[in-house]
Amino acid sequence: MRNAAKSVAAVPTLPLLREFLNFCRIEKGLSANSLQAYANDLGRFGGFGAKDGQIPGRETLHLYLNSLYRAGLSGRSVARHLASIRGYYGFLLQEGKIEIDPSENIATPKQWQNIPKFLNLEQVDGLLAAPDQTTPIGLRDYAMLQLLYATGLRVSELCKLRMTDIEGEFGVLRVTGKGNKQRIVPIGRPALAAIEEWLRSGRARMLKQRRASPYLFVTARGGAMTRQMFWTLLKGYGKKAGIFHDLSPHVLRHSFATHLLEGGADLRSVQTMLGHADISTTQVYTHVMRSRLRNIVDEHHPRAYPMENAP
Repeated sequence: MRNAAKSVAAVPTLPLLREFLNFCRIEKGLSANSLQAYANDLGRFGGFGAKDGQIPGRETLHLYLNSLYRAGLSGRSVARHLASIRGYYGFLLQEGKIEIDPSENIATPKQWQNIPKFLNLEQVDGLLAAPDQTTPIGLRDYAMLQLLYATGLRVSELCKLRMTDIEGEFGVLRVTGKGNKQRIVPIGRPALAAIEEWLRSGRARMLKQRRASPYLFVTARGGAMTRQMFWTLLKGYGKKAGIFHDLSPHVLRHSFATHLLEGGADLRSVQTMLGHADISTTQVYTHVMRSRLRNIVDEHHPRAYPMENAP
């Protein structure tokens, strides 16, 4: 929250902006990253339209959105800015500071829906084989990669895992996601075995039996693995496995979801495991569903023709 406050201090701020950010932090339970995104978007809007403590109206909002397009922002980025502004106006409406929401009836910019990048099974196998499992660091990294692919966790969720979040006897993981919402995610045997080996042979050696830490995945200093550190090591293992382009923790999350759907899982179950609040977020994977439905029709319908032989 302190960083979010700093980002709105250098520009003319919107009225009650700090109160809105506090509301998002306390009432909505948003993460520090989400708060920072709100602060950045609304700080930019404040720099454009805040005058003498007045709340920008509909005309100013239109001019601001047009300025974002002229600055070269994509439809997806403009839509995100508009969502932040709508949240702010909604708060003001709730607090009785405005009577009409200036963002009401403003259409959300149309966006091309990008198909998520994901790895094929051969690439996943190569990535999992990259860490050197004869060292504590290698055992830790192997367990993290196995767990990320086995559960589809967000990288922030992975790094925040505590020792008490693993229930190995039941083969499940307790995950705290966005908005401090908890969910239970099953863990496959390979990932569970990798975690057990890390706990048995790597973690104490890395901590040198002198430090205590509540976190499952630790550094030599005893702290939790950070998102930035994991991103860096993932890039390194990707290069070792011959995966050079656009490899990120989210690619493994997409791979988890895509391979589940290809294996026959239903969209609602994948939504639950990914921790999506709305099924529409999970529907980005409908390219997999369409492909699988096409194969089912080709294989099982008596009047179907394979696509290459279709009349």
